[in-house]
Amino acid sequence: MPARFERERSIGKCGVMKEARSRFESAVTGLWGPRIIWLIIGVAGAWSIGESLDSRSSLVRTTVTFCAWILWGAGVVALMVPSTLGLTVMRMLVALACGTAITSWADGASSAAGASFVACALIGAMLVGSADFGTECVQSSAYGDERRFLLRPPAAFLPPVVLAGLLWVATAIAAPLLLGARQWVVGLVVAAAAALLTVALIPRFNTLSGRWLVMVPAGVVVHDEVVLGETFMVARADIVDIELALEDTEAADLTGPAGGHAVEIRLRSMATVVLAPDKESPRGRALHVRSFIVTPSRPGAVLRYWTMPPPRT
Repeated sequence: MPARFERERSIGKCGVMKEARSRFESAVTGLWGPRIIWLIIGVAGAWSIGESLDSRSSLVRTTVTFCAWILWGAGVVALMVPSTLGLTVMRMLVALACGTAITSWADGASSAAGASFVACALIGAMLVGSADFGTECVQSSAYGDERRFLLRPPAAFLPPVVLAGLLWVATAIAAPLLLGARQWVVGLVVAAAAALLTVALIPRFNTLSGRWLVMVPAGVVVHDEVVLGETFMVARADIVDIELALEDTEAADLTGPAGGHAVEIRLRSMATVVLAPDKESPRGRALHVRSFIVTPSRPGAVLRYWTMPPPRT
């Protein structure tokens, strides 16, 4: 067989292998990886929590076990019916799983059980915290031909989010232990704090999950209730190009600001962006832009999708 055909066949095989590997990686970090690890977390958690509660009263064991399975079941629902809210719930639940794993190991679980639970919880946190999983969840809530790309959270939001999350995890773990031990006054106070934090934090955390760059056949939409006062829409005909932003770009910064590679969208004419209210501008502030930058969690996917022909409607 001529060498040219051998090379072409070799290149074709490499392309197929790369595509297969890409699909496998997407499945692992998309929905199926978190689904599988969540099942394993349930088994490892039952083992570790059961051993750590061996010396406790039957009421403590019953209370903690009941709460643990209820929360694990909520995770199953969020994973089987993915959505933007499900993304928020799952990221809170894996944080709780990590805290529970550490607590059960420190509270008397054997090294094998405790280490298994901690390892599974950490793997679950990495998978659920991945950009691929987040993209799959928010895209499941999309309408029609729109394609949603998650935006990275503003850096200033990360410390309060972490602190609030740690406080919620601590109260959620302590409440069933205290109530099961018949520490009614303290237990009810902690349980009330956990409930209030849950009600308060879910919508706030969900606001971060609801920050997207959306591409539709008609153009591009920036949906961001953190940075913007109202949704910013640009028609496809008004867009010159979408490309990775240079470090010294003079485009308007709509990132928050956030870390990571930014994507710059250049326009044919001036457009008006309304920024979210702040102390200096309680009613928001209008900004006239010719180009702007955002920070999608997968900038390469944004660029690839933009170069594709728009779907027919």
